[in-house]
Amino acid sequence: MILTGKESRVPLLFSWLLNAAYAVAILISPPWILWAAVRHGKYREGFAEKFFGRVPRRHGDKLCIWLHAVSVGEVNLLEAIISELATRDVDCQLFISTTTKTGYDLACRKYAEHAVFYCPLDFSWATASACHRIRPDLLILAELELWPNLIRSAKSAGASVAIVNGRLSDNSYRGYRRLRPLVSRLLEKIDLIAAQDEETAERFQMLGATTESVYLTGSLKFDGVETDRANSRTAKLREQFGIAPDEVVFLAGSTQAPEEAYALEIYRKLAAKHPKLRLVVVPRHPERFDEVAQLLDQSGVQYLRRSQHEQSEIRIPNSAIILVDCIGELGAWWGLANVGFVGGSFGSRGGQNMLEPAAYGVATCFGPNTKNFRDIVAQLLKAQGACIVQDRGQLESFVRRVLEEPDWAQQLGKRARQLVLSQQGAVRSTIDLLLPL
Repeated sequence: MILTGKESRVPLLFSWLLNAAYAVAILISPPWILWAAVRHGKYREGFAEKFFGRVPRRHGDKLCIWLHAVSVGEVNLLEAIISELATRDVDCQLFISTTTKTGYDLACRKYAEHAVFYCPLDFSWATASACHRIRPDLLILAELELWPNLIRSAKSAGASVAIVNGRLSDNSYRGYRRLRPLVSRLLEKIDLIAAQDEETAERFQMLGATTESVYLTGSLKFDGVETDRANSRTAKLREQFGIAPDEVVFLAGSTQAPEEAYALEIYRKLAAKHPKLRLVVVPRHPERFDEVAQLLDQSGVQYLRRSQHEQSEIRIPNSAIILVDCIGELGAWWGLANVGFVGGSFGSRGGQNMLEPAAYGVATCFGPNTKNFRDIVAQLLKAQGACIVQDRGQLESFVRRVLEEPDWAQQLGKRARQLVLSQQGAVRSTIDLLLPL
């Protein structure tokens, strides 16, 4: 991603050079992107918002905050911020943008009372139009979204700009370092960077952010997770799917291929000796729901698809295997789990959020590739609150140990939950920093 210099001094020519670069990037995009747009509708929705900035128009002069979250994880993250703003009686209008379809669909469900839309692409005319229509007082970017024209348009419209829950992966940091002269001039114009950890805070400063703008607040992910298994959403699922207190739920969440196959093989191998074992599979991407259903069909097992009962208010026929093929429910399902595997960690994706099962005290494991959550993994391992499994065989051994040594599993989950509780408070610190803006 190309980054610009100081917003107030960026020549119009440079902005249009960025536009041209973005246009070329779209034109030479791989054919699979076009296929995904046609087949799944991933990119074709919100065309007017993305390309022309035709976002919802703000009416009135009440304080306005624009929150941008890329996808599902960041959309969930916003809940803690929005709740804290409400707790403090901040009288404002909230406009919420996302980039992905799954993020948009979830935001529409979670924040229906607010304006939800697709974020404009970083074309100067689209970002300028969006800022003209919204007239934000504050633009909040979740984790890391350094789009030059968007930030420039927001600053030109008189808005402050903040990054919350800031993070810089190794790859992002290396990439930005190559463009440091450009990156530094952009970071200088950001009013607040609330970093997840000390390493990230130092990296932002080494890239050129001013010392006065960078703060260490901790991760909002610790605040944004549910810790009470008796919460209403989880309790409803337990009753609806007839999950008894003495049953042991093995949940494989945010999975990618072949993790669902591993979970199914392990379940079938252990269920004969442990008849109280149940399996819940939650694939990471909705376009794979049918693929996983086909895997279950071919295996000959009986299972339920969550989508077929999504609107049901009655008790659903008992099934030992449940395929959760809908978006936004994983957090509630973790509250039913006794043993959890966090997916995306056997392949190249870099893992998924393991704090949700940890917060419930689930005996949690994940594969060796968790680079996207390196700091959280380090904290969990140091607290002896989770385990790494290197392959399918070790995953099976982990599940077996949970079944055969319930006291060990309980202590593993207890240490994880204690860690989460001890780290909470980042949202309060973040709001304290945002309010003056």
